[in-house]
Formats: sequence, C-alpha cells, structure tokens
Amino acid sequence: MLNTPMDVLERFPVRKSGKQKAAFRAAVQGYARELGYEYREEKGGFGCRNVVIGNPEGAEYLVTAHYDTCAALPFPNLITPCALLPFLGYQLLICVFLLLMPLIPALAVGYLAGNFEIGYTVWYVLFWVCLGMMLFGPANRSNANDNTSGVVTVLEIARTLPQLHRDKVCFVLFDLEEAGLIGSAAYRKAHKQQTGNQLVLNLDCVGDGDALMLFPTKKLRKDPKRMEGLRTLQGSFGAKRLDIREKGFAVYPSDQTNFPYGVGICALRKGPVGLYLGRIHTKRDTILEQTNVNLLRSALTSLITRAENTNRSTLSKE
Repeated sequence: MLNTPMDVLERFPVRKSGKQKAAFRAAVQGYARELGYEYREEKGGFGCRNVVIGNPEGAEYLVTAHYDTCAALPFPNLITPCALLPFLGYQLLICVFLLLMPLIPALAVGYLAGNFEIGYTVWYVLFWVCLGMMLFGPANRSNANDNTSGVVTVLEIARTLPQLHRDKVCFVLFDLEEAGLIGSAAYRKAHKQQTGNQLVLNLDCVGDGDALMLFPTKKLRKDPKRMEGLRTLQGSFGAKRLDIREKGFAVYPSDQTNFPYGVGICALRKGPVGLYLGRIHTKRDTILEQTNVNLLRSALTSLITRAENTNRSTLSKE
C-alpha cells in the first residue's frame, strides 16, 4: 500500500524479482485507483510488465520512468552525457574489465591443463558469466536515485495534476529498462501510432544532483514549437538549475530513445569530467532529494497544463 509516492523508497526499495515487482505493481494500482485514474498492466517480451496509468490513446504527453531495479556492481555506472571523451573512455574501461577479468583464471586453467584451447573455453564462458551478472545479477539494494527517484516523481505528478488536465497525460512505468530498454520498446510497439506524436518525458535518475538536465531526441530538437515549450522551463531555482541540452555531444541512454519525441530527464553532479551521473549500481546510491522531485513536478505540470496548447509554461522562476 502507498500513502504517498515517497513511500516507494521505504516499502518497495527493491523491484527485481517477479514477486517484488508484483507487490509493487499492486500497490501502484491501489494508489492510482484512489487518485481516480484508469490503470492496467501491459505484457511485453521477456516477461516484462509495464504499468499504464491513464488513457494512452488520447494523451498528448507520456510521463514515464522505469521501475525495475538494476544489478549490483563493484563499481559505479559512470555516465557523462555531455562530455564525449570521458563517456567513450569509461565505456572502453568497462569493455577492458569484461575482457581481462576472466583472463587470469582462464590462463591458469590453460597452463595447468597444458592446453590453452581449454583456457580459451574457460575465458569465453566466464566472459558471458560476467556480462550476465552485470545485467541480471543480484539486485542493488540501494537504488534511491536509479530509479526510485523517477518512479516517485511520476507518481507525484499524477497525484498533483489538476483533474481538468488528466486526459492530456498517460503515466507509464517501464519494466526491464536495465536489461536493455525492453519495456519501453514493447510499449512503443504496442502503441506505435499514438507514440509517434506524443511528447515523452522520461525521468531516470533525477534524485541526486543540482544540475537538472533535459535531453531531447534529434527529431524533437527539430520541432520549434515543442522546443519552445521546453525552453520556458529553463532557469535557476536556488542552488538548482534546469537546462536543456540542445547542441554538442548529448547522449543519455534511457527509455526516451525508443520514442521520436522523447526527452531524457536526469539530475547530474559537477566534477572534473564535467556534468556526470555517478554512484548508481552500487551501495552508495542512497540519495533522493525531495527538492528535485518537487521542482520537476512543478516544471512538468506547468508544461502539461499550459493554456490553449501554446507550448508556454507558467512556472515561476525564483
């Protein structure tokens, strides 16, 4: 049972096994019913179950987040979405790790067996075991930012959205994002006609950081009217700032990439490599700032409730 969206953090902190996910979905269903929304689950490939709140057929907006929990890793999944060289460098390090980690035991087996073909077989098997553990291994029990923060923000927007504007929005919680954006791909396939023109606002890791960033897809950046509406959300809010990444290198790997008019929304920290997302996939992922949730709730609600579809927001900047 959920009394408030923030209850997800305490009552359903891990959503990886089938039982954990089912309990979470049941609680969300009860919460959506109390708020007066339609609710349904949609099945997709590989056993995924997407949670759909509202009517997806006539909505102008999808407000989304993935609800599945990632596997625990011995190192953080560092993402630098605005800096090309650190982004590529870290991906290369992960590849090297995957290649070298099985190498020592494989060489040892090959040496002891006197047959390095056997060693190669051991290396090959261990490589896939390591890759599988990164994707499907034991759950990371600390996931306040990735992606409890996104789930909480989606439910907060649903909770506070005025009744008059509810027919404009469908809220979707995707399953199996961590396994390769499977849930959002299944939703896109099932609703291809509707999602071809909907603005998809995808919240992923929004709880830890002062730089709140919007990453629109390439097609969306070419739509002046929609971009005008997003630009009105930019500004400083005390120590926080909300910006749109329109030019230069911009890669944020999340569910919005499966939709033509998708916007990836995240919170980033500032460091030597520029803006970055860290801590996730490790036990250090313990920060979910209520301020970020409230700010994004206000900003996106302002966008959705703009008068006469003018793409102008009434968010007051302080």
